[in-house]
Amino acid sequence: MNNTREVEVVVVGAGQAGLSSAYHLRRTGFAPDEDFVVLDHSPGPGGAWQFRWPSLTYGRVHGMHALPGMELTGADPARPSSEVVSAYFDAYERAFDLRVRRPVDVRAVREGTGGRLLVETSAGTWSTRALINATGTWDRPFWPHYPGQETFRGRQLHTAQYPGPEAFTGLRVVVVGGGASGTQHLLELAPYAAATTWVTRRPPVFREGPFDEDAGRSAVALVEERVRQGLPPRSVVSVTGLPLNDAVRQGLESGVLDRLPLFDRITPDGVEWDDGRRVDADVILWATGFRAAVDHLAPLRLREPGGGIRVEGTRVVADPRIHLVGYGPSASTIGANRAGRAAVRDIRRLLAGTAQAGATEENVPAGATSDAAPADATPDAVPAEYAA
Repeated sequence: MNNTREVEVVVVGAGQAGLSSAYHLRRTGFAPDEDFVVLDHSPGPGGAWQFRWPSLTYGRVHGMHALPGMELTGADPARPSSEVVSAYFDAYERAFDLRVRRPVDVRAVREGTGGRLLVETSAGTWSTRALINATGTWDRPFWPHYPGQETFRGRQLHTAQYPGPEAFTGLRVVVVGGGASGTQHLLELAPYAAATTWVTRRPPVFREGPFDEDAGRSAVALVEERVRQGLPPRSVVSVTGLPLNDAVRQGLESGVLDRLPLFDRITPDGVEWDDGRRVDADVILWATGFRAAVDHLAPLRLREPGGGIRVEGTRVVADPRIHLVGYGPSASTIGANRAGRAAVRDIRRLLAGTAQAGATEENVPAGATSDAAPADATPDAVPAEYAA
């Protein structure tokens, strides 16, 4: 224990959810590297955005919501989203002096002594009174298994490895998955591929008309109910349907989005159905989503019989020291912002109930709003295109 560092709060992950949480910790008086620490396994700022494929430009990103306290303005819509968001997150970390430590791999979180948690990492161990887990899903791509999968002689890859449409030039591609990624991949690579086939487990549901605030609340409520019951979370998109925009309409009319039911087996040369249908393929692209990256929490035995972690708001019901931000209903960018603030508010109450908390409401600068900067933040360091 001699090499163990003590803090009040450890934030794991520096994507949208982690940075939002760190901002609210900082804003309410917690000092970075003294009262809290942010650990991120990625090589640089940007969260999962830094790994997105180059053809996903910022103008094609759906619903990227600004981090609290600093707007993202003036970004070139033709620039890759990985570059835009990484630069924005980098500027944000510097502006609010969040001192993210990277690359640091969090290997396990265990019960410590005196009511503390031990966070074991590649950079040593931290002892903490509370943990904000903001690890998202990008590191846990979901690969379904089907009979014969190991015999396929072509290439199999997941959305997490998608290199852009040019890599599929002249190839026969089977895209598996009925979510937004699957349709985006199909529409993008179809002009390059020799042939495309779209298969989904369930018939896709396309949504017409605007997605208003009431619809958004209803969708989030459905996801929230699952995590409240201790079931694995589903994405918000899974309950909203796919937006029927001009590109999707064109894909439906051209036959690119002509969906087939899921195949029954994979062969060395493609896929087959029990009714005798078969499709030859050079590539199977699994656009089958992601799972929550929470394996490092396994020593705490937080999972419920239903397979998920039961959460009320952001707080883990089985252990109120732990908050999951960007999990389930807070997995959207705007949801992560709100959840970060809620988690910090809850943690302050928890710490105040056991000992003098590292911050009080009186620490907030006079006249500050929920998105105000800490008094000693350095927004002058922010590049002009990201200034609020």
